[in-house]
Amino acid sequence: METSLIRPSVLLNILKINLETSRIVMVRKVTYRPPGTEHNLLNEINLSLREKSFGLIFGRSGSGKTTLLQLLAGLSEPTSGSICIQKYDDSGNPIGLSEMLTSQRVGIVFQFPERYFLADTVLEEVTFGWPRQKADLLFKEQLAKNLQNALNLVGLTTISLDEDPQSLSGGFKRRLALAIQLVQTPDLLLLDEPLAGLDWKARADVVNLLKDLKKHHTILVVSHDLRELYPLVDRSWRMQMGGSLKEESLPV
Repeated sequence: METSLIRPSVLLNILKINLETSRIVMVRKVTYRPPGTEHNLLNEINLSLREKSFGLIFGRSGSGKTTLLQLLAGLSEPTSGSICIQKYDDSGNPIGLSEMLTSQRVGIVFQFPERYFLADTVLEEVTFGWPRQKADLLFKEQLAKNLQNALNLVGLTTISLDEDPQSLSGGFKRRLALAIQLVQTPDLLLLDEPLAGLDWKARADVVNLLKDLKKHHTILVVSHDLRELYPLVDRSWRMQMGGSLKEESLPV
């Protein structure tokens, strides 16, 4: 029986390719017009965000920022354009075809996410929606591992999983909301006004948490709190009234 071996030089090249590839979230000429209406809310939006980086969209209320997050999360479909992930080598050349960014690959935390908590305990809240009966043991074990990793990432290991989510402090409620999304190990994490409604200490805690999460996840934020988030930002865009997006440094 013949055995085919990979030459060391070929194996080295394969490893080199794997080590030097990067993934970029690409929004290409996305336009959105709600069904039954005559005017676009978003007009030919272009955006790219490299993995493990932090992007921020700012602009006036009503300009379309949250609408764009909803499209990225798969909650609405673009009228035209595409949202995908493209791999690149270290020279900036695309590798293969782009892949559609599906809703299963995106986590989104809305403004005031604690208003949507439904369960009686932290554990029930973070596992809400998990398969209960049909999932095999291996899949359940992977979910349990993801749960532990998520709780570690957001710093929730010091509280009881039997605690009522509504009894948590404002900062810990935001940590729980993040953990719920991180369990799914998303390719893109979307945050809508993550500092809204928090006191100064909770705001500082959440900023420090996002600084740590950035090391492991690609994060795109919509926020008016530009000064506090400024140290984290790799790329920023202004959403203008009428739904057009322009890359622009933060005005701080």
